Amino acid sequence: MTARIIAVLNQKGGVGKTTTTVNLTHALARMGKKVCVIDLDPQSHLAVSLGVVASQITGIDEVMLNHSSIQSQLIHTREYLDLIVAGPRLQEIEQLNVGGAQRGDLLRKALVNNVSDYDFVFIDCPPSSGVLVANALFAANELLVPMTSDYLALQGLSHLMGTIRKFETVIKKKYKLSLVVSRYIPSRRLSKDVLITMQKYFAGKVLATPIRETAFLAECPSFGKTIFEYRPGCRSAKDFVLLAKDFLEGRVM
Repeated sequence: MTARIIAVLNQKGGVGKTTTTVNLTHALARMGKKVCVIDLDPQSHLAVSLGVVASQITGIDEVMLNHSSIQSQLIHTREYLDLIVAGPRLQEIEQLNVGGAQRGDLLRKALVNNVSDYDFVFIDCPPSSGVLVANALFAANELLVPMTSDYLALQGLSHLMGTIRKFETVIKKKYKLSLVVSRYIPSRRLSKDVLITMQKYFAGKVLATPIRETAFLAECPSFGKTIFEYRPGCRSAKDFVLLAKDFLEGRVM
């Protein structure tokens, strides 16, 4: 079995990358899919959101620095859902000035032949375009881009697509791209207008279910719970169940 490796990325902050990663991966795990999620953001928000205190725990940092194996860093957080935390030295990788182009290939090399037990590996990326994001792009074959429904997010997406196309040219790879509309407010005309624009320019790429904005999604991380644990019957939980089905079945708007 070959795991699907998905980088969750957007260079713009505040678009719901970690919220999407946490709740989508738990939704997939609840469906019986074996999932590994990697926190590639030195801020370690993914670990916090899953209830893991990771301030001094080693993780993907030691793996990428070739001091540890993938298997030794796995943390079982939920049934079918494992986590590899960022680790306190992850920021050092961003600042490496030796190794040339090989600095961008550390994660891919670490994952090769070491994640075959999983159906999916999700990489939660930092809001940047540095060495860590380059590692995610080298390692992944699929990209999942959370988007808020505002015009600044559209501008940021245009910049991100330029970065992605450059990578595709350099490493001769074509990514499977999916967009997720997060923090959606259906009563706002602006939200609807931006969604229409996304569908126009990214036809067949926008997953069918928008994730509607609720206070519950913002509250979950402070309790270390996913939406399914914090408010299992709320509309956001229902949205993420549908989004997981969209992701598995390729359903788009």
